[in-house]
Amino acid sequence: QVLAESNPARYGFLWRWFDEIYVLLDLLLQQHYLARCSASFSENFYSLKRIPTGDGRQQPLATAGLPKRQHWKSLLLLVLVPYLKGKLEKLVSSLREEDEYSIHPPSSSWKRFYRAFLAAYPYVNMTWEGWFLIQQLCYILGKAEHHSPMLKLAGVRLVRLTAEDMQALEKKWVETTSNQTHSFTSRVQSALRKALGGIAFSLSTGLSVSVFFLQFLDWWYSSENQETIKALTALPTPPPPLHLEQEASSAALPSLRSVCPLCRKVRVNATALATSGFVFCYRCAYGYVKAHQRCPVTGYATELQHLVKLYSPES
Repeated sequence: QVLAESNPARYGFLWRWFDEIYVLLDLLLQQHYLARCSASFSENFYSLKRIPTGDGRQQPLATAGLPKRQHWKSLLLLVLVPYLKGKLEKLVSSLREEDEYSIHPPSSSWKRFYRAFLAAYPYVNMTWEGWFLIQQLCYILGKAEHHSPMLKLAGVRLVRLTAEDMQALEKKWVETTSNQTHSFTSRVQSALRKALGGIAFSLSTGLSVSVFFLQFLDWWYSSENQETIKALTALPTPPPPLHLEQEASSAALPSLRSVCPLCRKVRVNATALATSGFVFCYRCAYGYVKAHQRCPVTGYATELQHLVKLYSPES
């Protein structure tokens, strides 16, 4: 989005085809983690792995991978379903806008079809989200072994990585990085595997930092936040201090510091104004600020909440 907004002619296609590019990268990432760790990217980040449902035998190691059927079903449900759901939501949004400014006659078959589709979509979406909610409630109450219907459709369930899994993953990583080959093709393949593994490892370890910077960029370039920043920085600049010699209405400072500038007597209940720092009698300062809403000496805008009573032997 940042590149497309900075140079639409050159990088505009990245934003137009963002969903497809994202799906392709997500497909490569999820394929790598499913084949290497028997888990998706986020599941591996939280030290989880997938095992076939109903497998009462000893749990296979994470490095063993999933059976082909569960592997491809997991990959399609992880990547394809969110992509199709996002595309459907964008289609519904565009159809609603088109419905308001459509040039089709009200009685046309196309008009009736997509009006029926728009009317049915909220119920379909509610059923879909309700399915997920019911599955999660059953999982919380211990009535189901899956927290998501996608896991049930894929025929897998999530379990924690064990110490044997951790050791097997570390051993596999060391073997792939230390395996030396002599043929040119094998070296190229090894280099590609190392590059892909390094990219995946960098994505895994730098997830929190990346999310922070992406959210920061999104906040920085958001028009709503720009308006907020402008509103905060558009506050008026306070006026410079007034010169006492040029301000006729200002109270003259007495020669003795213990004398109030207003009543010209020794201060009683010494009270300072937080806006200027000058000290007066509490009664004098209270009455003047309440009547004039400013400091008697400097003329700074002052309210009653800016009166600070001083408790010292001098007062």
